[in-house]
Amino acid sequence: MSSDAVFTGLVYVAPMLALCVLYLWRNEARTQKNLATLSRAQREGLTEPPSLHPQIDPNRCLGCATCVDACPEHDVLGLVHGKAQILVAANCVGHGACKDACPFDAISLVIGTERRGVEIPRLDAKFETNLPGLFVAGELGGMGLIRNAITQGSQVIESVCRRGGSSGRFDYDVIIVGAGPAGFAASLSARERGLRALTLEQEQLGGAVAHYPRRKLVLTAPVVLPSVGRIDLRETTKEALLALWMRVEADVGLGIHYRERVEHIERTGGGFRVTTQRAAYTARSVVLAIGRRGTPRKLEVPGEERSKVVYRLSDAAQYRGLHTLVVGGGDSAIEAACSLAEEPGTTVTLSYRGAAFSRAKPRNRELVSQAAAAGRLQVWLASQVREIAESSAHIEIADNLKEIPNQAVFVCAGGVLPTSFLQAIGVETETLYGRPPRAAGGSPR
Repeated sequence: MSSDAVFTGLVYVAPMLALCVLYLWRNEARTQKNLATLSRAQREGLTEPPSLHPQIDPNRCLGCATCVDACPEHDVLGLVHGKAQILVAANCVGHGACKDACPFDAISLVIGTERRGVEIPRLDAKFETNLPGLFVAGELGGMGLIRNAITQGSQVIESVCRRGGSSGRFDYDVIIVGAGPAGFAASLSARERGLRALTLEQEQLGGAVAHYPRRKLVLTAPVVLPSVGRIDLRETTKEALLALWMRVEADVGLGIHYRERVEHIERTGGGFRVTTQRAAYTARSVVLAIGRRGTPRKLEVPGEERSKVVYRLSDAAQYRGLHTLVVGGGDSAIEAACSLAEEPGTTVTLSYRGAAFSRAKPRNRELVSQAAAAGRLQVWLASQVREIAESSAHIEIADNLKEIPNQAVFVCAGGVLPTSFLQAIGVETETLYGRPPRAAGGSPR
């Protein structure tokens, strides 16, 4: 080979080799950075996702990083040795954008982990329970994020419409139980489709959202609401979102029955009879969108029956100047504690049995750190409430039992499945350990 040919070859090959080396170097640098993030998450106990989250099949993943770019949260996903991997699982809030973006179908959305199971009703791909015509949407079925719950509320009405059959002998085509995000979306969708629908809500519009602390950020990504279209609101507070929903409800004329609690549901003539404290109604189909927060998880400690113990904070101002205790490690507990800490003269202690706030969003973890650093909030991790006395609370921490002055206790330990209610209806449940809920992901078939 002539020297000219060798020179020409080097001219073309050398840049290609340089690009390959640069590519490999950047991949390795990115891998090391992501491994450091993963290691930090493990040290801080942030490896448990709070709800619906991605599960990545390494055999299908080709490392295109589309899922990483699609995720709206920080440090949830990253590439490690050319494969997508969950880095800070606690930061995941279940958007599902990663699954939608993956071009190789390498991601599925699952609920629960090998260590922590989540009990939900057993649903098929149409959101239908083991009882034909009885559907579940929203938090009760594992879709806790407002955006996801709204989407599922619309989808479940598609399944109701596809069920077919005559509804003439029933009062309604569908009865929707609950007016939270999923129930409200289902109500709008039913009206949009011309169904004879009735919505029953035991409290007020918004369901659990209405009881969030003041100024809580509740919607950080656009969502499509039936009869309204795309809602392009970001960093939206609960007050702004509820005001929007109230305007929509008035404009559409939904006629939701408020303060009407469902006591029982039973099969009748190919449909259902829904009994409340006021009346009984019949419908061909029923949608349960009742959430889980209506049945709060209790501490089961002496003194919990005292009137000073409540399970949600609605207005921090009424506890101004008091000694307060917040129990829990999720977003609701942190938000309640931080809201109380903003009130002048209020003493706030946040007690959590875990070693880290792994179930809380990054923003809330930052807020609680700032409040603690400023001396406005006392945080006791790896602690447990042992007794609630009339004017004090007894908390065990580091094998020592401490007594603190107390005038109000907020138990924010999450909600439990309303098992007895579902059992009375005949709905089967299942506990998921890192498995996809049968109705998660995509439109119903």
